[in-house]
Amino acid sequence: MSQAAKNVLVKLIVGAGQAAPSPPVGPALGSKGIKAIDFCKEFNARSANYQVGVPVPVLINIKPDRTFTFEMKSPPTGFLLLKALGLEKGHGQPNTLESSRTIGELSLKHIYEIAKIKKTDDRHALLEMQGIVKSIIGVAKSMGIKVIP
Repeated sequence: MSQAAKNVLVKLIVGAGQAAPSPPVGPALGSKGIKAIDFCKEFNARSANYQVGVPVPVLINIKPDRTFTFEMKSPPTGFLLLKALGLEKGHGQPNTLESSRTIGELSLKHIYEIAKIKKTDDRHALLEMQGIVKSIIGVAKSMGIKVIP
């Protein structure tokens, strides 16, 4: 099978409603023979239910005939956690056991709400909520966010 007959997968993180033919979208798709504006129009329409600028991971599957499909994922867990706290970034040296090295606290209810958003992803659809919640708690700890009951 020749190189040209294979599907190409492009991974990007694009702000909801902000896809434009400029970098990183334009060069990433243009080099694969795709008109970036076609992707941008469809992405912006499909991401309209998100707040503008929310980072949305996208997997773009480019076929040999230069047609493409794409799958949108939920925003990154870290982004959702920081958004819940109203912060821009996590702690540089997090330790949830020392209050001086945490950036805030979130309740288990907040974590569960984030888990419901993550469950909408195709790759998480078959996972149990408990597993998703545990994973989110792990990310929270690594960022210096204390999870309280």
